[in-house]
Formats: sequence, structure tokens, C-alpha cells
Amino acid sequence: MLTSHAKYNLGQVVRHKKHPFRGVVFDIDPEFSNTEEWYDAIPEASRPSKAQPFYHLLAENDQTYYVAYVSEQNLVADHTGEPVDHPDLPELFGDFQDGRYPLEYQLN
Repeated sequence: MLTSHAKYNLGQVVRHKKHPFRGVVFDIDPEFSNTEEWYDAIPEASRPSKAQPFYHLLAENDQTYYVAYVSEQNLVADHTGEPVDHPDLPELFGDFQDGRYPLEYQLN
């Protein structure tokens, strides 16, 4: 039985360690749960282990907004205190407060 503990939480602002983007966690997979095609597209030398949490992020960079899927090993907490401007945030979260976004939707 797999036991996994996520380091980051729903509504938390994080940033990628290597690439210039940040985002808000809106879902967490306890281990890799994307397609093999997606995984194989990552250069072999940089492929993260599948046996760790993976985070779905409402992400932004200087040019655009998008959804990102990132391994825990490639994320760090964002302590800038700055909000994320992703246009889909209001669908899932309340207003930015105390460095995070509170959930504003019902889980089934």
C-alpha cells in the first residue's frame, strides 16, 4: 500500500525550481497520474520519479496563464506574498489572504 504525504496544500502558492513560473495548487495526485506520453516527453535526464506527489497548478509566467502538472521535487513554496493572477482562480478559490487562497467550492 502506497502512503504518500503531500508537502504543499490546496490553495498554496508555489513556484517551479527550474522554470520561471508560479501557481496555485488546485489538485494533488499522491503519485504520477498523467499519460506515459506526457512523461516520456520529459528529457530522460530530468524525469522525476513517479513515486511522489504531483500537483495540478493554475500557473502563470510573464507571458500567459495555463494549467501545469509538476512533481513535488520540482516545487518550492512561494513566500513573496504576491497573489497569482490566473483568470480561473475565482472558480475555485476565494480572495488571496495570508499568502494563500481559501477553497470556495464543494468537494463531492
